[in-house]
Amino acid sequence: MAPVCLASLLSLRVLFVFALCLLTLVTNVNLLLIYDRQTLLNLRPPFRNPFQNPLQLKFPGQESRCPPLFSSIPAHLYRAPLPRWRRRRRGRRSGLLVKLKAVRCTDPVAPCLVSLVGVDVELRGRRPTLPYLRKRGRGLHNLRQLPRALPMKGTPIPARMALVNARSLANKTFILKDFFVTHRLDFLYVTETWISGDDSSAFTELLPPDCSYLSAPRSSGRGGGVATVYRTSYNCKQVTLTKTYSSFEASVFKLDPALSMFCAVIYRPPKYNKDFIDDFAVFLAGIMPKYDRILIVGDFNIHVCCPDKAPARDFLNLINSFNLVQLVSAPTQEQGHTLDLILTHGLTTFDLEICDALFSDHMPVLFNVQLPCHTVKFPAPFLCSRTINSHTAAQFSAAFNSTIILPEHQSCNSDVENMSSCLYSTCQTVLDSVAPLKTRLSRLRSEPWLDETTRAVRRECRRAERKWKKDRLQVSFQLLRGSWRSYQKTMKAAKTKHFSDIIASNQHNPRVLFKTINSVLNVPQPVSLENSTEVCEMFMTFFIDKIKNIRTLISPPSFSHSVSTSCSTVLHRFEHVSLSYLEKLISQMKPSGSPNDPVPPRLFKEVFPTLAPYVLDLINGSLIHGSVPSCFKHAVVTPLIKKPGLDSSILSNFRPISKLPFLSKVLEKIVYCQLTTFLEENSILEVFQSGFKPRHSTESALLRVSNDIFLATDAGHHVVLVLLDLAAAFDTVDHQILLSRLESWVGLRGSALEWFRSYLNERSFCVRLGRAESRRATFTCGVPQGSVLGPLLFSLYLLPLGSILRKHGISFHLYADDSQIYIPLKQEEAYSAHQLLECLDDIKTWMSCNFLHLNQEKTEVLLFGPSDVSKAHVDLGVLNDHLKQTATSLGVKLDSNLTFNAHINLVVKSSFFHLRQLAKVKPLLSRHDFEILIHAFISTRLDYCNALYVGLSQKLLARLQLVQNAAARLLTGTRKQEHITPILASLHWLPVRLRIDFKILLFVFKCLHGLAPKYLSDLIQVYNPPRSLRSTNQTQLVVSKTRRKLRGDRAFSVFGPKIWNELPLYLRQINSLSIFKSALKTYFFTLAFN
Repeated sequence: MAPVCLASLLSLRVLFVFALCLLTLVTNVNLLLIYDRQTLLNLRPPFRNPFQNPLQLKFPGQESRCPPLFSSIPAHLYRAPLPRWRRRRRGRRSGLLVKLKAVRCTDPVAPCLVSLVGVDVELRGRRPTLPYLRKRGRGLHNLRQLPRALPMKGTPIPARMALVNARSLANKTFILKDFFVTHRLDFLYVTETWISGDDSSAFTELLPPDCSYLSAPRSSGRGGGVATVYRTSYNCKQVTLTKTYSSFEASVFKLDPALSMFCAVIYRPPKYNKDFIDDFAVFLAGIMPKYDRILIVGDFNIHVCCPDKAPARDFLNLINSFNLVQLVSAPTQEQGHTLDLILTHGLTTFDLEICDALFSDHMPVLFNVQLPCHTVKFPAPFLCSRTINSHTAAQFSAAFNSTIILPEHQSCNSDVENMSSCLYSTCQTVLDSVAPLKTRLSRLRSEPWLDETTRAVRRECRRAERKWKKDRLQVSFQLLRGSWRSYQKTMKAAKTKHFSDIIASNQHNPRVLFKTINSVLNVPQPVSLENSTEVCEMFMTFFIDKIKNIRTLISPPSFSHSVSTSCSTVLHRFEHVSLSYLEKLISQMKPSGSPNDPVPPRLFKEVFPTLAPYVLDLINGSLIHGSVPSCFKHAVVTPLIKKPGLDSSILSNFRPISKLPFLSKVLEKIVYCQLTTFLEENSILEVFQSGFKPRHSTESALLRVSNDIFLATDAGHHVVLVLLDLAAAFDTVDHQILLSRLESWVGLRGSALEWFRSYLNERSFCVRLGRAESRRATFTCGVPQGSVLGPLLFSLYLLPLGSILRKHGISFHLYADDSQIYIPLKQEEAYSAHQLLECLDDIKTWMSCNFLHLNQEKTEVLLFGPSDVSKAHVDLGVLNDHLKQTATSLGVKLDSNLTFNAHINLVVKSSFFHLRQLAKVKPLLSRHDFEILIHAFISTRLDYCNALYVGLSQKLLARLQLVQNAAARLLTGTRKQEHITPILASLHWLPVRLRIDFKILLFVFKCLHGLAPKYLSDLIQVYNPPRSLRSTNQTQLVVSKTRRKLRGDRAFSVFGPKIWNELPLYLRQINSLSIFKSALKTYFFTLAFN
């Protein structure tokens, strides 16, 4: 014990000595520092210079130095203060404070509290807090736009991708679309789409803006199918496999050929297939030598989580032998298996994440892939637009009334050009003050069926998702799944209501119905055109050169082949119009105009009461003085792709769409009405021209041509029908020849002729794409496209053609630029076609003189005989090379035997295609709306030119009846085994045979009451007995005698009067068209279903 006690005593002594020495050392240190008020204030730097160097603080009477006590401390021992805590405003994920977090700073502090460890250099204090960060609101005057740096070429850009097992894509379209947008994906790989072969309607709902898709539906059976949704900024090209594999399904594509990257989406059915390993090995062997970067994703249905099992072991050995890396290691299925795999080669992937299984029993897999960038993503383009609301019209009128643009009561005598420019400039100035042109970024429009209800359901999904992520309870997970199912149903219902409203409001507008259904069934394919001045110049040069090349092909003859005539009546001037007439005309016109209009057409119609006096003076001044303002003669041309899917890099795949000013269309409409009245009163128009004329149609034209052919063949003659084709006929019209035609053939003189001279002179156009525009070019030929007068002027341009054909005794019929020339070849004349050949030579000569190019390659010839069996040998000379068995004329496929077999096959084929398409949208529509679509898509095809089906065999008509029966079953949902007659009766649909008789009788009624073309009315004669009989007042018609049942009996002039005389007397005595149609349908309905 003695040594221990001795050690304790020594320790106490040592501690005592150490304390004594310490007290000795600190006796001269003042532990309390005392500062007066002024010294404490001097510790703070001046406020006016917050960025002054904190080490350069000045105290009264001293040089720049640190406060006392810290002056001897080296700089590398300074400690930086912790940032001040600031209260965070909750409730905003992307508020201004969060976005400007990097620039948030505190007040400057004393230099002794700021340091850079290990560096003895001059230091800067932190910037003071910006004023708009210390209070609510934003100081917009302190903000400036920073240029965004675009990624450099070759810079790696990660692509966000996801792999999803959908298990019926059509039932999860809106859910997957929200998943794509929320996770900001670039690629979405979907397995088990369950999409059939030609069904793309689901993708119209799924695709986000600026996205496209690749789909590989399952070839047979149910289920399966893979698809890829990707952003269009990536150049993806689908690859067709040289070999098909029975053990798995694949959709393969190349991502940017310059990258040499191959992508494949695989789905292997869960059922065991012994050939899968061999097939997949062959698949890999075909792609591995060709590509440096490979990405293979899909649902392989192989438990790679159990590598001891034979299928998994063989599969892993296979991918290892090909140097593929399998990235998924966690379970991807609810039962804990890893079935969805990602295989890569030569690619860098990161941020792999497995989400919750919300769509099916498989979990989505998200990952990033580093891709070398070979294209630069440009920011969204800017758009210039005006904000026009319900108050704009009143504001425009008030501002316009306060502006004096023309002297009172002197506008009609002033120059029309000055009047138009003054009116345009004033309207432009007023509109700029009321609705100024603003530049904004183009934003993708949301779906039109989104409303507050759908947004509320979507917010509920977000709320359920946050709750599930917070507590991870099974009940929260079930609520989340239920909310997503409710979201899908709500979106479907909203979309259904949207399209039902469109169909109900446009049930008599087939163009809108076709466009609507096409948008539902087919994914719009974007046309990649750069909106630049260079592209506009290219299109303008192409459109001009096209017309120049056609006119170059026209070789003028050595002599002039002109047809002269004299006019008995003359039109010297156009009459001025009244204000009431102008108001009625403008109210009936469609609000379509040019982008250069000073006032948009819809707004113009609203403010027209204010502009009416000035517009009336301008219109009447133009009519009286025979002058058209230059601003009315400028067209804006927009290229439009001819057919979706065509290559947009080929300029010939586009057609020009011309847009003229709205006021120019008003002026043309007034001139058109006055000129048409003059032409009809003096019978100047060609009788056998059915194009662009009221009460004329393609069916009426074909009905007259077929009637003449049937009667000629019934008489034992052969008939030659020649179908002529003109190349760009409207664009090659010569202006001087047209003016000469108006003067000599129509009879225009004085100011009326001068008006057309001014109308055609110095016309110009430019090509516009977005905000880019080409230079102006002048029209040297052609009638203005998109104008009101264009079709009428072309018909007048062709007036001498009828005289040439009549001189040679050739029958003809014209529909715009489509010409049908036919002549009977008689046996007593040895079936000579010499007369026809001479007429064609004269036609070619006349067309060359008038700058019309006859496209001989598209000229078709049909030869009809008196019977289907025997035909005489006819020498047609140069026309033998153009002789066909079938040819298409005005949408009807004619055949040399007049059986219409080819045309009916085409109608049946087209009808069943549209029935399959309509079946896909049936769940979206009510029965009433769906019946409207059936009539628009199917009934119109069955009824088009069905007046030509008279006398066809029951076998051919039965094909058309099958189409109607299928449409009725699809509409009513009845099974195939049920009898069709009660179904048609419940729908009040007449059978096909009676629909043909209905159309014929309708033409007969119109002929009798002056509602049909003259060339059809001349074929119908009312029976007038030579003496007083009981049939005198029974409105019976003359029935011509024929010799052949399959020829003469099918002519309209024979079959029409025959079935008309069989009608009850009360039907024949009806004078109203609407009453006759209703009564006739009731009569036929009784015959069909009584």
